[in-house]
Amino acid sequence: MKQVSTLFLKVAVFFIGLPILALCIFLLPQIASEAIEQAANGSQLAYVVFGLLLIMYGSTIPFYVALFQTLRLLSYIDKNQAFSELSVRALKKIKNCAITISGLYVVALPFVYIIAEWDDAPGLIVIGLVIIGASMVIAVFAAVLQKLLKEAIDIKSENDLTV
Repeated sequence: MKQVSTLFLKVAVFFIGLPILALCIFLLPQIASEAIEQAANGSQLAYVVFGLLLIMYGSTIPFYVALFQTLRLLSYIDKNQAFSELSVRALKKIKNCAITISGLYVVALPFVYIIAEWDDAPGLIVIGLVIIGASMVIAVFAAVLQKLLKEAIDIKSENDLTV
């Protein structure tokens, strides 16, 4: 039963990564080409769009690192190594990736604000804040799990030494 649930979670992680990959392959290059056309016409807003696109592409690296660490964590669970130092390290990397994504989008907020002011779309700022908030929730959740797992490993090692 355990491997069925981890298989389901592995498939879910795979499907979480697909929309971001599609966004990076199809939508962001289209936005970049339109920004290039606007820059050729002398628009200064195109450089703001380039900055935002750079941050969006840069945030995919920690995103996929976190997804990979999640898959590794699930494989540790399959191998009955959930209570190991490897799991603690994977959670630490997930936490760091989430903090990095949140930090990148905090840096991106001024760009989003400029685009939102130009396009009169204040909802863009809310989307940026949602991404930052979701990343921070994931970081806090991973930190709590990391701490609990570390304490459980310490208790387990103390019990092993007692016996």
